[in-house]
Amino acid sequence: MSQSFMPSPPSSAATTDPGSPWAAVLAGKISPPATSPNQVRRRAIVERAGGASQARLVLVRAPAGYGKTTTMAQLRERLSASGVGTAWLTVDRADNDLPRFLQCLAAAVAHLVEGGRARGLLGLVDQLSACEHPFVLFFDDVECLHESSVLGMMRELIEHLPHGGQVVVGSRNVPELGLGRLRVHGQLLEVDAEDLRFSLDETGRFFEQRGKGPLPAEALRQLHSKTEGWIAPLWLASVALDRHGLDNAFIAQFSGSNVAVAHYLADAVLARQPDEVRQFLLRTSVLGQLDAPLCHALAPRAEGQTLADSERMLQRLEAADLFIRPVLPTAGVAGHTPTRRSWRYHSLFADFLRAQLAREQPHEFTRLHLAASGWYEANGRPVPAIEHAIEGGDMPHALSLLSQHAQRFLEQGRMRLLHRWFGLIPEADLAGHPRLEVIALWATCFVHGPAQASVQLRDARCNQSGDATVQVKLRALRPLLLAMTDRYDEAMAAGREALEHMPTGCPFSDIGLMNVLAHVAWVLGDAPTSHQLLDRARRTPNSNAFTRAYTESVEGMLDLHEARLHQAMARLRMALGDSGMPGHSSHGNTWGGVLYASTLYEVNRLDDAQRRLNVYLPHASEAGLPDHMIMGHAMRARIAHARGDVVQAMDMLADLDYLGHQRRLPRAVAAACLERARIQVLQGQARAARESLASADLPGLWDEPLIARLPSHDLEYPALGQMRWDLAFGDAAAALPRIEADLAMAEVSGRQRRAMKLRLLLALAQHRCADIAASTQSMELVLRQACQEGFVRLVLDEGSAMLPLVQRLQARLDDAGMACGDAVWVEYLQSLAAALEALPRAVGKAEVEAASPAQGSAAAITAQEVRILQLLAEGHSNGALAAQLKVSDSTVRTHLRNINAKLNAHNRMQAVAAARRLAVIP
Repeated sequence: MSQSFMPSPPSSAATTDPGSPWAAVLAGKISPPATSPNQVRRRAIVERAGGASQARLVLVRAPAGYGKTTTMAQLRERLSASGVGTAWLTVDRADNDLPRFLQCLAAAVAHLVEGGRARGLLGLVDQLSACEHPFVLFFDDVECLHESSVLGMMRELIEHLPHGGQVVVGSRNVPELGLGRLRVHGQLLEVDAEDLRFSLDETGRFFEQRGKGPLPAEALRQLHSKTEGWIAPLWLASVALDRHGLDNAFIAQFSGSNVAVAHYLADAVLARQPDEVRQFLLRTSVLGQLDAPLCHALAPRAEGQTLADSERMLQRLEAADLFIRPVLPTAGVAGHTPTRRSWRYHSLFADFLRAQLAREQPHEFTRLHLAASGWYEANGRPVPAIEHAIEGGDMPHALSLLSQHAQRFLEQGRMRLLHRWFGLIPEADLAGHPRLEVIALWATCFVHGPAQASVQLRDARCNQSGDATVQVKLRALRPLLLAMTDRYDEAMAAGREALEHMPTGCPFSDIGLMNVLAHVAWVLGDAPTSHQLLDRARRTPNSNAFTRAYTESVEGMLDLHEARLHQAMARLRMALGDSGMPGHSSHGNTWGGVLYASTLYEVNRLDDAQRRLNVYLPHASEAGLPDHMIMGHAMRARIAHARGDVVQAMDMLADLDYLGHQRRLPRAVAAACLERARIQVLQGQARAARESLASADLPGLWDEPLIARLPSHDLEYPALGQMRWDLAFGDAAAALPRIEADLAMAEVSGRQRRAMKLRLLLALAQHRCADIAASTQSMELVLRQACQEGFVRLVLDEGSAMLPLVQRLQARLDDAGMACGDAVWVEYLQSLAAALEALPRAVGKAEVEAASPAQGSAAAITAQEVRILQLLAEGHSNGALAAQLKVSDSTVRTHLRNINAKLNAHNRMQAVAAARRLAVIP
C-alpha cells in the first residue's frame, strides 16, 4: 500500500499554506533520507557514480532490500559535500497523476534554484538551465510509476537536461526511460543488484557497525555465503543473533536467499517485542506514512495516554532500529514549517507486518483501514480516505465517500484516479449506485477508450435508472462514444435529441455535449453550427478546467484546419496551460496535446513537437483516440524523415499499421500506407509508392466522403496521394483538373489548410506543364497566406521539388527591386529556400525511367530489411516473419514491397539473390 494514500495536489493556494496536509506530505516526499554512521559506506559505488559526469542518467536497480535508497543517500551526501546541488523526490503510486507529479517535481527543483516555482516541464527545464553549478535530481521508488505520460515526462526531462545536470533513479524494475538510446550514446550508468551486494569485507563491517563485534571468520563466511551479500537478510540476521547468539546450529540452518526467510526472521523480531510495541507495529502497518496523530487514532492505548505518547513510541522504534525510517522535513516547500516528524516502515517489514495482521487479526484489518479512512475524512483528505476504505474492503463506506466527491474529481479531469477506484469495486456493489456507475463509464472512456466504455455502457444497469441526473450524463456520453468510433451521423442524431433537454443543471454534461457536437458538426461539414456550439459552451456558467480545456481544444482544431495557425497555437496552448505542457491542465488533456504538437510541427519546431508527442501520444494510443493516434504517429514519422532517419520513420508507420490491425481501424492502416507513399515519392521510389497507394485505397473505406473529412486525413487521402505521385512520375497535365476540382471543394467547405496544400500541388503541376506564369501566381498566392500564418512544413513536406518555385518568387522580387519592401515576406522566402536546399534532391520521372531495371543498390536497405532478407534466405514464410519481427502480416508485405523496389526484384527469390550479389547478406 505504501504511499498511495497521499492526497492529490490541491489548488496552488493550498500548496503554499504552511498548515495544509498537502504541504506536510510534500515536505516528506522531497526530503532526502538521512545517512547514519552505522551504515556501511558504499565507497566504490559512490565514487563510480559520483565521477560519471558524462552520464545523463544513473540507474540504481535491484529488488527490495538491496540498499538502493541508502546508496543513493550516500551519493547525494558526497555530491553535496563537493558543491553539487541536489534535489530529492520519493515517488509513490499517486504520482501516476501527471499534475501531481509535476507539482512534486517543481517543489524539489525549487529547493535547487531560486526564483519561484516553475510551471510545466519546459518551465522546469528553463529554471534548471539557470543553475550556475552542476546539479543532480534523485528519484526514488520509481517502480511505482507506470503511467505513460509521467514516464514520458521523465524521459523528456532526462533528454533536455542542461549541461551539468544529471538524474539518479532508484527502482526495483527497469523503467521505461529510453535506456537503449542513452546506453548507445554512453549516457547511462547502471548500478544493479550485483553491484549492490555486500562483499565479504563489507559484510564484516556491517556486523561490527551493528554492535555485534568481529564475527569469527567461519561464521562470517557462512552468513555472507548464505545471504549472497543481500543486505536485508543480513540486517534481519543481525537482529536474530541478539536472540540466538553465535549459535552454530542457527547459522548452519539459516538461509537468507529469499523473501520467505526474511519474513521468518522478521517474525522472530516481532515475537520478542513487548505486547504494547507489537500491537502498535501491527495496527499501524496499514499506513503508508506514520504520523503521530493518525497512529494515535489507530493504535491501542491505555487510559490517559496522549498524542505525545504515540510520538514517543515512533521515536522509540526509530532508536531501536526496528525497520522504521524517518521522513525528514526539508526547506523545499516554501513557507512550510513542520511541527511534527513523520516516519515510514521499511518496505519488506511493512509487507510482513500487514500479512501478519491479516493472519492474526483479520477482523482488525478492515476496522483499522476504516479508522484511517475516518481520520483522513475528518481532516479533509478524501483521496486517502477513499483509498483506505477500498483497501480495507469496506465498499459501502467507499461508495458513500465517492458519492460525495466523485463528481468533483470528474470535473477536475481526475479520470485515472476514478478509473482505478471503480476497477477495485465489485460490479454488484457499484450497480446499486447509478450516479457512480455513469461516472465510472466516463472515466473508462477517457482512460481506456470508447470501445471498452461502449461495452460497459451496453450492460450497465444505470441505463434503466429513473434518476434524472444519471440520464443527463448518459445522454451526453452516448454521442461522445459514437463520435470516437467514427459513427458521426449517429452521434449527431443522439446529440440533437440530448440538446432538447438543455440546460440540465449539470454544466459538465451540458458543456461536454456541446463540445462533442461541435466536433461532429464540423466533420459533417457544418462549420457555422460548430462555432455556434463552441461559443455557447464557452458562455455556459459554472464551467470547470476540464470542460474549458476541451472547448478550447476543439476550437483550436477548427482554427488549424481553417488555416488560422497562430490562433490555433495560442488557443491550444491556453487549453494546456501557460507552459503548453501538461501539469496545470486537467488530466494532461491528450486532445489538445497532440493538436498542439501539430501546430509546433507546422512552424517547423520539430524538437518541441517531438517532446509533446513523447508525452501525449502514448495516452492517445491507449485511450483509442483514432485521429490523435494517426496524427501523432504520422507526425513522428515525418519528424524522423526530416532528420534523415528513414528507418525510424518507417518503424513509426509500421507501429501505426500494427495498431490499425489490432484495433480493427482500417483508416489507421490506410493512413500508414499514405504516409509511407509520401516518403517513397520523395525518395524517387515510383513503384513502391504506387503499391503503397494501392494498399491505402482499401475497398469501401473511402467511398463515404465523411472519412476524408476526419481530422487526421485533412492533408493525406488517396486522391491527394495519387496526385502527388502523378506530379513526380506520371502525367502532370492529367492531374491538373483533379487538383483544381479538389481545391474548389476544399475552399467551399472552409478547409483552408487543405486548400493551401492543394494549391501547392497546383503550382507544381503548372510548373511541370511549363505554365510558368500560372505556377508563379499560384505559388505566390499560397505562400503569402502561409507567410501570414507561419506555415513552414506545409511547403517543406513536398520536398525539394518546391525549391525552383520559391526561387522564382525570390528572383521576381530582385528583378522588381522589391527585396527591401516587405521584410517579413523576404525573410520567409529566404528561410524556405534555405530549408529546401538542405533537403535531398527530388528524383523525377525522367530519372526513374532512365534507371536500368537491372540496377539495384544496397545503400538504401535498412537494418530491419537486412534482417528480413536473412529470414527470407532461411526460408521463412510471411507468417513466420511476422511472428519473428512481432509485426502484422500487412507490415511484412510492405517491407517486402520496399525491398523488391530497392533491389529491382519481382519476388523473394530474386530479392535474396540480389541481396547476396550486393553483399547485403552472406
